[in-house]
Formats: sequence, structure tokens, C-alpha cells
Amino acid sequence: MQKIFFLFFSLLMLSRLSAQNQPETMTGKLTYQNPIFGGDYPDPSLLRDGKDYYIVHSSFDYYPGLTIWHSQDLINWTPIVSALQKYVGDVWAPDLVKYNNKFYIYFPANKTNYVVSADKIEGPWSEPVDLKIGNIDPGHVTDNNSNRYLYFSNGDYIGLTKDGLSTTGEVKHAYDGWVIPRNWSIECFCMEGPKLFKRGNYYYLTVAEGGTAGPATSHMVISARSKTPFGPWENSPYNPVVRTQNSDEKWWSKGHSTVFEDANGKWWMVLHAYEKGFYNLGRQTLLEPVEWTKDGWYKIPDNIKTEEPITKPIGEAVAHFSQSDDFSGMVLKPQWKFFNGVDAARFKVTNKSLIINGKGKGLGDSSPLVCVPSGHSYMADVEMDIEGEAIGGLVLFYNNSYYSGILADKENILANLRGWQFVTEKKAHNRHLYLRLKNINNNLDMFYSLDGIEWLKIENSAEVSSYNHNALSGFLGLRIALCSIGDGRVTFKNFNYTAL
Repeated sequence: MQKIFFLFFSLLMLSRLSAQNQPETMTGKLTYQNPIFGGDYPDPSLLRDGKDYYIVHSSFDYYPGLTIWHSQDLINWTPIVSALQKYVGDVWAPDLVKYNNKFYIYFPANKTNYVVSADKIEGPWSEPVDLKIGNIDPGHVTDNNSNRYLYFSNGDYIGLTKDGLSTTGEVKHAYDGWVIPRNWSIECFCMEGPKLFKRGNYYYLTVAEGGTAGPATSHMVISARSKTPFGPWENSPYNPVVRTQNSDEKWWSKGHSTVFEDANGKWWMVLHAYEKGFYNLGRQTLLEPVEWTKDGWYKIPDNIKTEEPITKPIGEAVAHFSQSDDFSGMVLKPQWKFFNGVDAARFKVTNKSLIINGKGKGLGDSSPLVCVPSGHSYMADVEMDIEGEAIGGLVLFYNNSYYSGILADKENILANLRGWQFVTEKKAHNRHLYLRLKNINNNLDMFYSLDGIEWLKIENSAEVSSYNHNALSGFLGLRIALCSIGDGRVTFKNFNYTAL
């Protein structure tokens, strides 16, 4: 009970009444500005349950994984639980569903597909169950008799048992996608992300095509419908329903959509996209309204532009969290994820401090603790105490090979530029100090302080726009990381994130 209390208290302490990525000039207005999730929040799957909306994203190698967010207005979001605690590998496009008053998340990882389930959205969530079937991007659908099926990225589907915890029958093929004109600039055909729903007499299948990254015009939203969940599927005359037309647009590679009806009878889609000039933020979550034609197809209204203000959905604004953290309570707050899995014995939250035992010989194998920056320009700083031969750091982290930032051993300040790590200030402190990163439109300056008041910039800075999927692969985004490396441990206090 004590742990539950501290978790609830921690979430309350994180609450803010502003939306995650809305400019201050938009706050309190009747419109919102995309994105609704700034930063690395790809492959959104949204579930409406009455007046409540829940969303989950790909969590890749960041654990605890499959964080579920809650909203009542589709703009302001609060994390409520991470449904995946056990490491099963790189987690891609999930599907969050409710069936017979029980919640499920289907997701691919480690060349198979898994499911976790819960009686309540807040959990507890089950251990992952291996469905022992390959392919990616499972999408759940039921027929008129409440029989359950999973679709996959290649247009195949398979039956599920009533409890949703195993497959039944044979894999069958139902859909080949929409033919992309050969003269279009795309990365690949790459059909993915099937999401299905029923409206009236039709089942609607929404997929992404064109490749997740590559040219700005690659990814797109494709729609088809059928009078059965098994086809034959008729492609929409409005395809592609969403597509970036050229690289002059703000949002690139728009795709991977979930289409849904809100609590007031309005229709919407959530989707992801890269932002021009900020590919390194990863794929961000967008929201656009949907309208229905007289002949029963959905489309984006002609007067809607992704980058311009859009009329807000109707709903109550619930509190939203801040990335800043004083490490109160006894559990990690939900913005934090360990790269490559959680080792519960490695860290402890106590006395408004986060203590992390050192790991690895270098930053790349240290399994840093990361959180997502939500905008183009920001400042992050943290207080550190270093014990033993440990090295502590505050860096921008893409993956085990690509990162840049500022670190400290027991007496020296170190810079890390694209993996090249060296002492930049000798005998500058005595195991206790503060570190700061200041990222202004991809130009990263680094600072340290002995008292948290007077800050000294080191001579080294970095330009970080190249830390992105088109350059490095991996489908990831650049994240802020706390690092504890080597033999010893690092105590972190008072992490502050400030949007600039």
C-alpha cells in the first residue's frame, strides 16, 4: 500500500494544467496546434472507453515499456501505467483494445508477437504471453459474433481464442494494399500498422504505406472497407487519405493512423510524423479531424492543414505531467526509461534522490536512464554525487553507439562528442557538482556548476541534428539521459527540464 501511495503522490506532484506541446499562446484557446505528443512518440494506438481516451506507442528498447496515457480532451495527457515490465526485446507498433470489459495490448518483439492483459486499465498488467506467430504490427478486430482476429502488416490475419491469449486456425491472406504510383518518391511499399473498426455495414481497414522514413513524401495513410472482417477489401477513392505532398511542408512522412469516434460523435485520427528540421526528435503524435462522405468513406476535411491551428475536441482538460523530477517518493516516475531493460537491483529512489549503480566500461554499454524532450529548444540540469570510480553524466542519447554530452568522474569534467570522450576540465570538482545541457535548435552547449547558481560553459559544444533514423537507422529519437558508468555509483537529485 505504501508503494501505491507514493506512486499516486508522485503522479500528482508531476501534474500541470497545460498540454504537453501547446504553445503558450494557444493555452486556453479554442484551437490546438500539432503535435499533441512532442518528441519520440511513434505508432500511436488509441482506445476510447466512454469519455476516457487511452493511448500507447512503440516503446522499442526503453523499459518499463508500453506506457499508457490518459486524456478526456485528446490534447492534455497524463501517464498512468507502463504495461510491460519484463524485457522481451525491441517493442514495435502495439494495438490497445478492450474486449468483454478486459484490456489487451498486442505487440511485436523479438520476431514474434505478444499480448499483455489487465482487468483495469491502471493494471496490474499480466506478464507478456508469446502468441508464437511472426510478422509485425498486430491489429485486433471482432466480427458480428464477437469472434476475435489479428491482422498483420502484410495483410494476413489469424483467429484468436475468446480469451485473446492464443491463436487459433490457420493464417489467411486478405489484403494486398493500395498500389502506389511508381513515379512517387517513397522509401518502399512497406505496408504496416493495420487498424480496424466497424461503422454501419462496413469494416474499415487503415494501413500505412510508403516506408516510415526516407523521403518526406514516403509514409501515407491508406483506407479500405469490406462488409466482412476478412474482405474482399475495396480501396478508398480518397487514397491516400493523408500524405505529405512535398518537402516544403512542416510535417514529413505522415502515417500509421488510428481512426476513432470521440465521446461526442465526432471522428478523428491520431498518426505520427517527422518534423522538418527536427528528424532527431523522432516521430511525433499528431491529431486531425475526420469527416464522412455521403458514400461512406472517411477523409480529412479540405480546410484542415496539419501545421495550422485546429478546433479543439470537446472534453475536460485533465492534468498533465512535467519532465522535471525531484525524485520524491519511492518509485521512478513514468517519464523515465532504462535503455535495454530494467535491472531493479541497480537503482533506488529514496530521500529525494535517485541512486544508480555504475555499469559498463563506457557510455554505450551503461544502459542509461532516459526521458523524452518535447520541443526544439530546452535546458536540462541535474545535481550529482559520485562515489568510487564511477562516471556520471547528462547526455543526449540516440543508441548505444551515438550520443553526446557532459560527464564527470571523481574530479574531472569530461566531454563526449559523438562517442569521443575526453577530459575537458581537470580537477574541477570534488565528487559533488551540477551538470547542464542547453539545446537550442540542435546546437548543444554544456555547462557545470559547483553550487547550482554559477554555471561554467565548457569549451565543447555539439550539433545534434544528424542523430536520426535516416542517418543512423533504428527508428529512434534523441533523448535526455542520466548515465552511471563504471565501478561505483552516482546519486542524482533535482532534475529540471525547461522548455526554451
